[in-house]
Amino acid sequence: MLDGFGREIDYLRVSVTDRCDLRCVYCMPERGVPSVSHEAILRCEELLRLVRVMARLGVRHVRVTGGEPMLRRDCLSFVRALGQVAGVESVSMTSNGLLLSDRLDALRELGLSSLNLSLDTLDPAAYARITRGGDVRRVLRTLDGALDLGIPVKLNAVPVRGFNEDAVVPLAELARERPLRVRFIELMPIGAAKALRSVPQAELTAALEAAFGPMIPDPVQYGHGPARYWKPEGFTGSIGLIGAVSREFCESCNRVRLTADGRLKLCLNHSSGPDLRARLRGGADDAALEAAIRAAVAEKPERHCFSGGAADPEGRSMNEIGG
Repeated sequence: MLDGFGREIDYLRVSVTDRCDLRCVYCMPERGVPSVSHEAILRCEELLRLVRVMARLGVRHVRVTGGEPMLRRDCLSFVRALGQVAGVESVSMTSNGLLLSDRLDALRELGLSSLNLSLDTLDPAAYARITRGGDVRRVLRTLDGALDLGIPVKLNAVPVRGFNEDAVVPLAELARERPLRVRFIELMPIGAAKALRSVPQAELTAALEAAFGPMIPDPVQYGHGPARYWKPEGFTGSIGLIGAVSREFCESCNRVRLTADGRLKLCLNHSSGPDLRARLRGGADDAALEAAIRAAVAEKPERHCFSGGAADPEGRSMNEIGG
């Protein structure tokens, strides 16, 4: 499935809920945002139907997101069903890890391709401040348990000025002796993040090289996203940098997002996209859904316009979008 700029769209991020048990400073206000009603959230069978349609159109990689996906009771059964969709080659999940430590055996049995854990610092006080109350020890238990079971893990950290810029080197150190991908994601000016300051990628690179020596490019590309991976000498794992703002990679974008309430989101910073829930519940057959998705993907924006200029800038928070 090609968009209007010739990019192949083969990666779908599916949000199964907008709810989260944390209130990270770059994601939403301290008191949260109004949740979508239960009736408005797509049912598991509705989500699966849309994934099957999109797999026939060329989607090969599916990532389950939220909010926090594990807050949805049928999340694991949904992951299992995704793995049985014809055409889907990989199923992964992004989670904060708080609810996963006792469900890792189930995840391994489901054949999850990879698990992304959000972890912005190892310091308990700093983690509690960033997440507004989270317990980093629970995340670290999930991390250790997943690695012990052989589940491929990536850590996602968002450096934010005044919150965790001093956490970069300690987090990267986790990849020295473990097969772990530690990725630093540039803060994107969406929702609550607009009021915060990012840490430039050049500053991150300088700190990492001062600590570990030259950042040697890792010849392996892990997953299907835009991270550039580096492997300092002596490292078992690797370090990834995702500079969505300073090193824009829109020309190679291969993804679309499906929000929990059924909107096909074409770009993280644009609000446009068809309401697939209305079509599903209005009786559209698969051919009509395919036509709507093809037409929408053909209009996928050329770039995100984080620096301004978007005709339809996104006004929702990250938990509502699906990350």
